Amino acid sequence: MTLAVLTGAALAGGGTAALAQPSPKIVVKDGVTQPVFSYKDAIREHVYVESAVDSDGDGRKDRVNVDIIRPKETEHGLKVPVIMDESPYYDNAGRGNESELKTYDAAGNPVRFPLYYDNYFVPRGYAFLAVDMVGTTRSDGCPVSGGPTDVLGGKAVVDWLNGRAKAYRADGTPVRATWSTGRTGMIGKSYDGTLANGVAATGVEGLETIVPISAISSWYGYSRMNGVKYWTDEQPWLASYVDTDPPEKCAAVNAALDAGEDDATGNYNAYWKTADYRDGTIARASRVRASIFAAHGVNDLNVKDDHFAEWWSALARRGVQRKVWLSQRGHVDPFDTRRDAWVATLHRWFDHELQKIPNGIMREPRADIEIGPDQWITQRDWPSRDARSIVLRPGPEGALGLERAPHGATAAFTDAPGPRGGGTSESAMVADPTAAQPYRAAFVSAPLPRTGRLSGTPEATLRIKLDKPTANLTALLVDYGEDTRVNYLGSGSGIRTLDTEDCHGESTPSDDACYKKTEVTTVTSPVNVIARGWLDAQNAHSLSRPKPLKPGRYHTVRWETLSQEYLLKKGHRLALVLAGTDADYNTETPTGAQVTVDLRGSSVSIPVVAAEDDPAALVAPPERSATWRGPTQVTLPVQERELY
Repeated sequence: MTLAVLTGAALAGGGTAALAQPSPKIVVKDGVTQPVFSYKDAIREHVYVESAVDSDGDGRKDRVNVDIIRPKETEHGLKVPVIMDESPYYDNAGRGNESELKTYDAAGNPVRFPLYYDNYFVPRGYAFLAVDMVGTTRSDGCPVSGGPTDVLGGKAVVDWLNGRAKAYRADGTPVRATWSTGRTGMIGKSYDGTLANGVAATGVEGLETIVPISAISSWYGYSRMNGVKYWTDEQPWLASYVDTDPPEKCAAVNAALDAGEDDATGNYNAYWKTADYRDGTIARASRVRASIFAAHGVNDLNVKDDHFAEWWSALARRGVQRKVWLSQRGHVDPFDTRRDAWVATLHRWFDHELQKIPNGIMREPRADIEIGPDQWITQRDWPSRDARSIVLRPGPEGALGLERAPHGATAAFTDAPGPRGGGTSESAMVADPTAAQPYRAAFVSAPLPRTGRLSGTPEATLRIKLDKPTANLTALLVDYGEDTRVNYLGSGSGIRTLDTEDCHGESTPSDDACYKKTEVTTVTSPVNVIARGWLDAQNAHSLSRPKPLKPGRYHTVRWETLSQEYLLKKGHRLALVLAGTDADYNTETPTGAQVTVDLRGSSVSIPVVAAEDDPAALVAPPERSATWRGPTQVTLPVQERELY
């Protein structure tokens, strides 16, 4: 099938055929646009879009720098949709695995655009916009770590593309986007994808689709979980990192971020609601009009995968068109995990959503999931519709199974400082779970008699008694069994960068389409943490209004861990490890509380896909005279924090 977008030739004059110049056209073959436009000759320009915000309080509306590349034929009647990457990283961390920066000519027009989006899509009839987030690179204002002005600056660009906002050239001349169809797709990894989520959640018209990769959906959830902090001073630190202007310019704004984040309590407050895209002040999932093609690593411990899972769930309730790729890597772009397939799928997605080409992509399985190193499956949705919950219960003598413990059975641990003054490392938490340790309580299943797959979000329920008003709690779901897995905790978070390159798109001497290849990295080990979850016990019932627990009395607390896609293999053992402050991923001070767990009233619910109708068949009865011992020397690296 070949489809052309053009106007017919005209005939004029008494019997003399005068063929008019044909209009520029977009060519489609086999359901995708073809590279018929010159990348070398494309128009490269920049404009300043006037936003509705004044983030630095200087009395002038912030102007957002927009670097544009579009086919030269857009000067002669061709209208094209837009792919847009709004980023705070264009002059500091750079973009992609090779940390590319923008470059400019003497007139200030862009010469090099980071990443391959321009090289690949402009020849196929798209414009690409690299937008400097408010307060960064060549845009006005101050960054606010995901807050309202970060988002509304990007929204203003979509408004300009649809004739609802003003823009100016460097000399002050007004300029309109007469070359644009108005249909816009936003894409980006990490902060960039986060901005796509935020702009979509304003409900702006003209934003047809977003492709958020490893993206945040709530900045409270990026900084902490259930009252337990991942980082201290995260909001002002990040704002300062992405702003390369002198520090004094945004000092007052940064001070307000510091006060607003309220590190002293870890609570959710009005400040965090302004940076919540699921149900916030300026952005919320209920307003989303755009479709979504998300990608995330289920083992991403920077932008943890609850950002995807909770965003996905909210959009599903709204009936938003959506698709997802989930890998076993950490904070890694799918371009660096499954490159050719990713580019081909992204191409079809944008063609369908922005060019309105009926190529069948929406009739395909909604989810692509990596279940082992470079082992991918597809399924109808995420989590799997075939998943059923298994409720596993801790028992006496460290057993984990289907039966409730006897009345009065308990276990205990202390939320105590570790060797370096923080909490306990995950390496210590998971080392030989059969050995009694004061800082944890561990419960291990018998060998699994069959293989199943965890698909979704486990949930821990504990009936606990404290001797202090609160404690930081950690729940780990752990796999014990020798296996080769993606090395998501190691350098590169599951990938190794090679010296060889491949190319996707067209190049110029100043901006090539070629990037270093990568390969999966693996580790063979006897233990792996499948899922992690943290809770400040006094936030068990409210993130905004903590309620200290009355010492000496039992209370029931419940919280979800991070989500997962994971093969639970036959012969392996599954463990629930309960502990206090996690020194690897929490910046809290342990409370020193002793935690007594009522085993009969405690459990963990795990969504599992099994070959049999009854997922409980995956769990064997506890061993009565077990001699198994877990690994005594465990080294789990702390996953590196990659911002980009």
